[in-house]
Amino acid sequence: MKALVLAGGSGTRLRPLTHSSAKQLVPVANKPVLFYGLEAIAEAGITEVGLIVNPRAREIREAVGDGSRFGVRVTYLVQEAPLGLAHAVLVARDYLGEDDFVMYLGDNFVVGGIRDLVTAFRAERPDASLLLTEVPDPTAFGVAELDAEGRVVTLEEKPARPRSDLALVGVYLFTPAVHEAVAALKPSARGELEITDALQWLVDRGRTVRSTRITGYWKDTGDAEAMLEVNRQVLESLRPRVEGSVDAASELRGPVVVEAGATVVRSRLEGPLIIGAGTAVRDSRLGPYTSIGPDCVLADTSLAYSIVLNGARIEGTGPLEGCLIGRHATVAPAAPAPHRLILGDHSEVRIRS
Repeated sequence: MKALVLAGGSGTRLRPLTHSSAKQLVPVANKPVLFYGLEAIAEAGITEVGLIVNPRAREIREAVGDGSRFGVRVTYLVQEAPLGLAHAVLVARDYLGEDDFVMYLGDNFVVGGIRDLVTAFRAERPDASLLLTEVPDPTAFGVAELDAEGRVVTLEEKPARPRSDLALVGVYLFTPAVHEAVAALKPSARGELEITDALQWLVDRGRTVRSTRITGYWKDTGDAEAMLEVNRQVLESLRPRVEGSVDAASELRGPVVVEAGATVVRSRLEGPLIIGAGTAVRDSRLGPYTSIGPDCVLADTSLAYSIVLNGARIEGTGPLEGCLIGRHATVAPAAPAPHRLILGDHSEVRIRS
């Protein structure tokens, strides 16, 4: 059995971060979201991974390498344009051959992994198996309708009038039967080859399509609010560890991780909180539910419920809460003056008068 991991999307909902970085590499608890998926695949006993990337995926290639650090062998498959999940299966046709495979969306986060799902699929081998979960707004997802016996009846991508509140989680398992379905597809009104249409093709022809409702935590980390929520969820299981330097004037409360090379001076750290390697913290109050990447500087500031990426600098500001701060960004106070803004596309600024 192989895995097909999709990491080729443009991440428009996470702009401006994703103008310069792949959305799958935005960190949760200081580890890229994509890495959690690769670890879950390896933990399920799958070692062959096809990684769908776009033509500008140098950063992902450098971060993942050959996959050996995760216990897998990665083959990179280039998707020239994001033309749908089923299109990714089409791109990977030669790589997948006649093997069963799990398709895993690289920006999804599933607590508990996929080992049990893979084990059940291997034992029963339906033509397709999918994960479902109840969501408050089904219009943002692929949606499945089940009959009274729990069998999949209809599937639709981002419907205006959903027939149920059951969304497709970004993990699917297939036998080679899906390739016939994908080959028969036409682009949807969105101009994409939809995986929901491929699944509907299988259902309409009497093929076996199973579904499992997940009761654990799942999140599509496609926007900033979702990233911050997943970060909070992961940090819940943080175990305290101090490998850096914390002076006697500082106070640590709850589960706090201070990585090697980090320094903390005259500060209060409230867990769950992680301070990355080489980061300097001075005269600050940080946490809870905050991840600070490596090589940052935080001085005379207050920060909570946030994610700070590597190399960022935050000085003389606060209180800050619910922030997602990019690599090598600077946050600092300004002298009293009229506001002057030069903003790029998709920016969002909120000013207190």
